[in-house]
Amino acid sequence: MPRALLSVSDKTGLTDFASALHTLGWELLSTGGTAKAIRDAGIPCADVSAVTQFPEMLDGRVKTLHPAVHGGLLARRDLPEHMAAIAAHGIQPIDLVCVNLYPFRATARRAGVAPHEVIEQIDIGGPSMIRSAAKNFESVYTVVDPADYERVLASITAGVASTDASDLRRTLAAKVFEHTAAYDAAIARWFAAQRGDRFPERLTIALEHQQSLRYGENPGQNAAFYVDEPGAGLGALRQLGGKELSFNNLLDLEGALLASDPFAGETACAIVKHTTPCGLATGSSAVEAYKKALACDPTSAFGAVIAFTVPVDLEAAKAVASLFVECVVAPKFEPDALAILLEKKNLRVLEGTATVPTGSFDLKTVRGGVLVQERASARLDDADWQVVSERKPTAAEYKDLLFAWRAVASVKSNAIVLARDGATIGIGAGQMSRVDAAFLAAHKATAASHTTAGSSLGSDAFFPFRDGIDQAAAAGVTAIVQPGGSVRDADVIAAANEHGIAMIFTGRRTFRH
Repeated sequence: MPRALLSVSDKTGLTDFASALHTLGWELLSTGGTAKAIRDAGIPCADVSAVTQFPEMLDGRVKTLHPAVHGGLLARRDLPEHMAAIAAHGIQPIDLVCVNLYPFRATARRAGVAPHEVIEQIDIGGPSMIRSAAKNFESVYTVVDPADYERVLASITAGVASTDASDLRRTLAAKVFEHTAAYDAAIARWFAAQRGDRFPERLTIALEHQQSLRYGENPGQNAAFYVDEPGAGLGALRQLGGKELSFNNLLDLEGALLASDPFAGETACAIVKHTTPCGLATGSSAVEAYKKALACDPTSAFGAVIAFTVPVDLEAAKAVASLFVECVVAPKFEPDALAILLEKKNLRVLEGTATVPTGSFDLKTVRGGVLVQERASARLDDADWQVVSERKPTAAEYKDLLFAWRAVASVKSNAIVLARDGATIGIGAGQMSRVDAAFLAAHKATAASHTTAGSSLGSDAFFPFRDGIDQAAAAGVTAIVQPGGSVRDADVIAAANEHGIAMIFTGRRTFRH
């Protein structure tokens, strides 16, 4: 009679799986709550302690760490000496292990949890058993995911000696080591956090496959989307319609949400192309915010990704549907608005809130390594602002400066935005010099028929020379917000005073490479 050992924290589908194994003639072994759940379902099940002839001890810390378990898992069925050795000690082979580990991450994430409670969720016996079983995958099934129950049962029914069964056991073994690696990574990160070590000597980040993608940035590049934490970030968004998401769609969705995040709590719309905004605005309604954002650069908005901070109603949906758009994302879509958008068969419609997982990093790959940094805060306010010019900004200018400061943080550097009345009117992005970025912002504004006279300017980093200020003055800019910190700040301030421009230093850079 083949033997299965089941010991799971996630009991999804457990009794159906156990019942099917029993029907197929398998003997079931189990421990603790798993054994109780199986027996309560009327399925025969023996305790592991009856096999080990040793009771559970140390509050359950020791129950499966025994030769009767690991000998039964590790013995190679193709080596007579292995089989003779376990037979000599009265050990029977174990042919299937179904284990998912203690809920360490869920416990560690719980508010107010004590460290000793988290430590008790470090599983020892579970990883040991599934590693032993996975090492001997030629003979033993290892099941760590309830989603695999059906195909394991199908494989057993087909015959354990079949080629397909061997391939499945190999696949399940790989899944075991992925599973334990992710588990150990979470534990290591928790210990690092406990000692305040944000960047430990070895940083292991376990990512879970969310979906395969048709290709990467270009056809010919294979790609997939992995998530740090299922149900958070972009992985939390629900796609309600349209074609499948592409690699570039996901990049642009991140850019759109990055642009709209600083305006949480307000009605705002971000229109993003190639990960940087081509329009960003606030308004009294979703449609007003959208129209103001679109007016910034309607040419570049073709084929864009759009993010709203508020639910999308029918009027906003009609406006969006009149333009070719790749994706639109919002916390919610009213039913009649969704119906309008779903008429566009290729438009990807996503609903939800893409909350950034607590403690997540911003990662950028380089050849042979990864650059790791803390994620920049979406909170951008005027707490540390300092007026450095002779003229103070007017109330209207100050309001536009705060908008421009929030808006420029999501624009690729060197970045300059021109703003008026809670909307961008010109954006200069990704330029090699800041004076060129200022020129481009003014040029884009003029090209979209915006008047730059009286506008406010936001810069993501300091002006290294006064030429950027002179360029802004030539465009009619009357107020500037920038981090400050240049060795030529005095020259820059003097230029602002010469032109009668109000200037604020924030003391904080929002450079986005």
